[in-house]
Amino acid sequence: MIGPKTFLSLMVLITGPWAPVVTAQAADTLNGPPSAPFFNRTDASLAAGFVAGTFGLAFADQHLAHAFQDPSLQESVTARRTADFFEFMGHPAPGIIGLSLYGVGRFIIRDSHVAALGLHGLEALLVSAGATGIIKGVMGRARPYVQADTVPFDFGFGRGLRGREYRSFPSSHTSAAFAVAAFTTVEMSHLVDEKDWWPGWKYVIGGAMFGGAAMVGMSRMYHDQHWASDVVAGAAIGTFSGIKTVSYAHRNPTNRIDGWLLSMTVLPGRGRGATIAWAVPEPFGRTTRTARR
Repeated sequence: MIGPKTFLSLMVLITGPWAPVVTAQAADTLNGPPSAPFFNRTDASLAAGFVAGTFGLAFADQHLAHAFQDPSLQESVTARRTADFFEFMGHPAPGIIGLSLYGVGRFIIRDSHVAALGLHGLEALLVSAGATGIIKGVMGRARPYVQADTVPFDFGFGRGLRGREYRSFPSSHTSAAFAVAAFTTVEMSHLVDEKDWWPGWKYVIGGAMFGGAAMVGMSRMYHDQHWASDVVAGAAIGTFSGIKTVSYAHRNPTNRIDGWLLSMTVLPGRGRGATIAWAVPEPFGRTTRTARR
């Protein structure tokens, strides 16, 4: 069974130092020029940490899988409800929240900052989903339940394309959760600096977001859908997806995706119709407005 020490150790291994590292480099992530290197030394350190964590936990995969499937833990109503909640927070909650923020900001309160927060969050989710989907299909790792948690190194090239039981590595729920955690941490760190709030809020928010993301990963282990190393790999992909998506959006504010989706406006038309208008970016920084009914 998962005891308090094992639980806390796993939380630390999954979450790692990512929250303080991501928070500390938030200013560089957002304020660098478009010509700045897309990957830097901090990224290399993060990647090395994730790789080490993935390989390190791989040798404990079977032990941890058995611990999570302990009958006393599986029969606990509290554990089951907690796992169900955090699994939902890994999917579909991030997509729902992102769409809601974009829709409310764009069409209801007309706040471009809220709309951008939702749009960029959705972009981070799409990047992480695309990366995890490709790797899942290629690696073809069997989920823990396929062979009763006894064969953690059951990989098969391309086997993930056959069915979901061979799409264990990496965890897409965890990837989505960490993409949201990284994206939100960077954005909120920027807001704290901009509003001159207490600097410690950046680390409080980052710790809460990454801690919650780690719980999403453990909920998937509780449901016997992933090995521990799947979770760490998903955390790596999600973290980089969140950081790099928000970095690109802030360093390239005139990119075409933002230009189309953040400038779209729905206006009343004649009769029962409606008009959808865009400010469409053109070369050399000029914009024109078009409208369709």
